[in-house]
Amino acid sequence: MLGAAVTREVRHSYADPLAEIWLGAAARVGLRVRRVADAYASTDGAGEMLIAEDAALDADDSLAQMIFHELCHSLVEGEAAFAVADWGLDNTRPDDEWREHACLRVQWILAGRHGLRALLAPTTDFRALWDQFGEDVLVDRGDLSVQAAIVALGRADKPPWAPALPEALAATAQVAAAVRASLPRAPGRGAAQHELPSLWREVDASPGLHPSGLQRGQSALGGSCGACAWRFEARGVTRCRQAGGKVELAWPACERFEAALDCQTCGACCREAYHSVEVARRDPFVRKRPALVVDRGSFLEVARRGDRCAALTGGEIAITQTTRRMLPVACEVYDDRPRTCRDFTLGSEHCLTARRRVGLSL
Repeated sequence: MLGAAVTREVRHSYADPLAEIWLGAAARVGLRVRRVADAYASTDGAGEMLIAEDAALDADDSLAQMIFHELCHSLVEGEAAFAVADWGLDNTRPDDEWREHACLRVQWILAGRHGLRALLAPTTDFRALWDQFGEDVLVDRGDLSVQAAIVALGRADKPPWAPALPEALAATAQVAAAVRASLPRAPGRGAAQHELPSLWREVDASPGLHPSGLQRGQSALGGSCGACAWRFEARGVTRCRQAGGKVELAWPACERFEAALDCQTCGACCREAYHSVEVARRDPFVRKRPALVVDRGSFLEVARRGDRCAALTGGEIAITQTTRRMLPVACEVYDDRPRTCRDFTLGSEHCLTARRRVGLSL
């Protein structure tokens, strides 16, 4: 209706719902977000996250996505990195590129749990790597970026990230599903030819949970509970070391599925996972391998070289410009190993704990 201008008192401002969700998540984690014109994404090490204003972002970027990416960086670098500018990273330094790759793997897994990989994808040059990812971005356990990502994912459900981060992802999925369901089946005829299709059309359905209560695995990768290394039998019942409960052999694989374990190529319990392996004085190992036994007075322990067992060989880090890779490991005295080591059986609780600590298992 045309006529004289009407003035009214404006009492509120509209805000993007996803922006509100992620600003709230950042605050709950302990970060204040400030929009700036002279930075793309940065942290000051004193609780402030700087994100570029909307005008500087690409058409498929959002404040929500930018905050999510920075929180994934914090998961990789750990809680101590909150006190360091830019999480201690320098994106102009090739040495840090593998840590960026770890961040992208974390981002892929967390977003994928809710069907949000398109909506919360990364921006800038690293988008190329994201677009090359296959379904299992954690398959190469010798890649240090994979190991760092696995450790990071283990932090996601612990403070200070939880419950804020999981709740923000769940809330984003709810909003995304509602918007996706409201879109017309095809873009309207009135849309200009130069307009890009809506990003909301790329939202996927949430895959839901595995019957065990864990995250569902990628069906395209195959596998089943019956073929998983973490399955075991207890009192005639098939159980899962990861889920801590009963499972059915025919259930499809969950996100934590592993087909096989091998002590001689793993070495997790011989590495940084444990700092001391005690040996009984009557253990045959003491007589057979005296050079590897250290007498601490009140107890004996297996000698260590740095933070690893002295009998462990390999495990050096092969470095390229963009990757860090751990070379295979092996135990020189595996057949003579002490009883303590023999108790660390494949697929046991000790085995899982060790592998989690060094980033080999979720």
